[in-house]
Amino acid sequence: MGRMNRIAFFVSPGFWLLDLAGPMGAFEATSSVAGEPLYELVITSADGGAVVSSAGLPLPTLAHGDVHADTVVFIGGEIAPMLMPEIVGAAKAHAAHAGRVASVCTGAFLLAETGLLDGRRATTHWQRAREFQQRYPRVRTEPDAIFVADGHVWSSAGVTAGIDLALALIEADQGAEIARLVSQSLVVYHRRSGGQSQFSEMSQMEPASDRIRRALAFAREHLNQPLPIERLAEAANLSVRQFGRAFRHETGETPAKAVERLRVEAARSRLRDGAEPVERIAAAVGFHDPERMRRAFVKIHGMSPQAMRRVAKGTADVLHA
Repeated sequence: MGRMNRIAFFVSPGFWLLDLAGPMGAFEATSSVAGEPLYELVITSADGGAVVSSAGLPLPTLAHGDVHADTVVFIGGEIAPMLMPEIVGAAKAHAAHAGRVASVCTGAFLLAETGLLDGRRATTHWQRAREFQQRYPRVRTEPDAIFVADGHVWSSAGVTAGIDLALALIEADQGAEIARLVSQSLVVYHRRSGGQSQFSEMSQMEPASDRIRRALAFAREHLNQPLPIERLAEAANLSVRQFGRAFRHETGETPAKAVERLRVEAARSRLRDGAEPVERIAAAVGFHDPERMRRAFVKIHGMSPQAMRRVAKGTADVLHA
């Protein structure tokens, strides 16, 4: 029989419903797939009573002081209300009595205010990552991660990434099989890994025309080969001059920089998934020279490929400890 674990979902005014419902639903589903109750779920707030979501829906809550939780999850939402002194004070007190704390989306701002993220790795929604990094320089922000586990402190990216966080916590508590069954029950992808990108480089570039999308797809399928602008222009059925102008207009960058980003994305996936030598990965994704790949990683992610592998391994070690 799995250990009963009380999970408190701490909300503040303007919280986002999906940030709460997603992970809460994942924990709830463990009971049906395991055939026994594994978690007790409660919703808490600074003072208890009704807390109004960003959609205007009031939700009944318990006062944080009335609940002793094994895990406290700070739910994302509008940032200004959660940084009010009374909310921050309640969050600190709530977290102090929990063996594990976590945040979903912008809930990382509140978690950072407690001081528990100082010196630790953390993530939040990519659209808020720069603001988060500037506000909390003591936190080692990983703006592109789906979720991050650093000791007993966990954080996730935005919205549906809260489900990935919950599945990872369930796997840590109950094992991989329960987590897999829960993901099947929820009809979601079986827990994206923490090191996976919040968004792909192709989706971020969002070209408007089919021709530029076709050129990007061609590049991704042939990363291990030379990809000069002439070859991409041919894939788009445009002249080199037309292609270069259209590509920059639609993506905001040159074809060469876009190819570099696609190669970094592909290399990052391989670094995360195994122990393949960096030199072999560099050759496989078209860098050929490991030093060129290292420079590209530092420019885009602020860390070397080796450092990124250590980060991914650290998250995996926490999950399987």
